[in-house]
Amino acid sequence: MTTDRETTPLIALAVAVFATSTSAILVRWSAAPSSVAAFYRVLFTTALVAPIAVGRHRGAFTQLSRRDLGGAVVAGAALAVHFAAWFESLAHTTVAASVTLVQSQPIFVAIGAGLFLGERIGPKTVLGVLVAIVGAAVMSVGDAGFAGLSDATLYGNALAALGAVTVAGYVLAGRSIRQRVTLFPYVTVVYGVCAVALFLLVGVQGHAYVGYPAREWLLFLALAVGPGIIGHTVSNWVLEHLESVVVSVAWLGEPLGATLLAAVLLGEYPSAVAALGAVVVIAGIALVTLERAR
Repeated sequence: MTTDRETTPLIALAVAVFATSTSAILVRWSAAPSSVAAFYRVLFTTALVAPIAVGRHRGAFTQLSRRDLGGAVVAGAALAVHFAAWFESLAHTTVAASVTLVQSQPIFVAIGAGLFLGERIGPKTVLGVLVAIVGAAVMSVGDAGFAGLSDATLYGNALAALGAVTVAGYVLAGRSIRQRVTLFPYVTVVYGVCAVALFLLVGVQGHAYVGYPAREWLLFLALAVGPGIIGHTVSNWVLEHLESVVVSVAWLGEPLGATLLAAVLLGEYPSAVAALGAVVVIAGIALVTLERAR
């Protein structure tokens, strides 16, 4: 039975998952290049968290060791690749496929922790990885409508998978640092590095930094406030009040939320085969998540 003390964190968690589920829709609504949308999402998020970090945790910045600072830089670079790859994937594949594949990051965290951190990879984790791979294959076939896998679909799905791999790198890089550094100083450094990397990417791709209509700036701000601040920051607060497994499993609702929003707001309905594949992927992620929470 849920107590009153648990009700508020559970409601906050539901709000956070919903806020993050809007990210793909906001990206789809934007007519700006994907790297520009990613850059301003991170830049505006940084601008919102930096004053809190400097105002309340100023001393934490000077206490960052070279090792922790280096780890934060690596995490920021990985996060930049994640945003660039995932935002671009939404131009080539369905919302359902993109969000489901990018949400498979717990699988890559488990693999990376086993390879680089010496953590045990249990049989359920292996099974979960295999199940998710099968689901991803089924989902890709479903998105192609049995007409043959198009290059665009494969490219979009591959970018979403790259987004999952790189956000897993971000998680792994920051795991040990977060045990020593408080949240806001850490994310300020990470987001700052991420913003610089995306700024450079926009320049390399030859896109304009300014000159976008007011609608685009509102979408950039919405990406920062909704998925960026409400989604991620609230989730970190919830972790102080609920078990990590509850939070991790709840995040499996993001693909469902994004798919439903895409159906209502974009008129984008996944095929029955693609939906089945997404369910199989989520089942694989759940197996890995539950195994690692034990």
